[in-house]
Amino acid sequence: MDDEKKTNLIKKVETLSKSLGFGENNKTLFEIKKTNDPKVKELHLKSGSWESEDAWFAIDEEDTKKAYAFIPSDSFSQMLKILKEAQKENFDLKLEKTIWQNVPNDFDDVWVVAMDEIKHLAQNEGNKPVSIDLEKLIADIKKEYPNLFINLKDFYPPKLENHQGLS
Repeated sequence: MDDEKKTNLIKKVETLSKSLGFGENNKTLFEIKKTNDPKVKELHLKSGSWESEDAWFAIDEEDTKKAYAFIPSDSFSQMLKILKEAQKENFDLKLEKTIWQNVPNDFDDVWVVAMDEIKHLAQNEGNKPVSIDLEKLIADIKKEYPNLFINLKDFYPPKLENHQGLS
């Protein structure tokens, strides 16, 4: 890999490192080099320490477009936990918005019914990821349990178009 491409990759690593919250001194950077054996590669330490418990970053001499990050498994588990919590919070906010858009009589009752339906759908899928159309879910609940929602038509005056003598 030529020096310019290597410099660009190192810049990518530094940007990634900063975005993950690692300073200059907390970064281990190594280069992956090929050997005569296609099943074996060598790691060459460029900066940092092999003993570091923080993230490690790698550049591959044969791949000028990618940089890699390696993190300890406990950090990876924590990151996954945070992502799952954020995903759940996002889903809950979308469900809440969809319920409110359909003008519920009692938000909590609609929420309970919706969560029961979601749990039922998730159980039927086993370990597969579940994709739920929240608009359709709430529309189905509204059809099955109309008493959970306010019917805005009940608040409109009756139509006058069939009455005689109106101009």
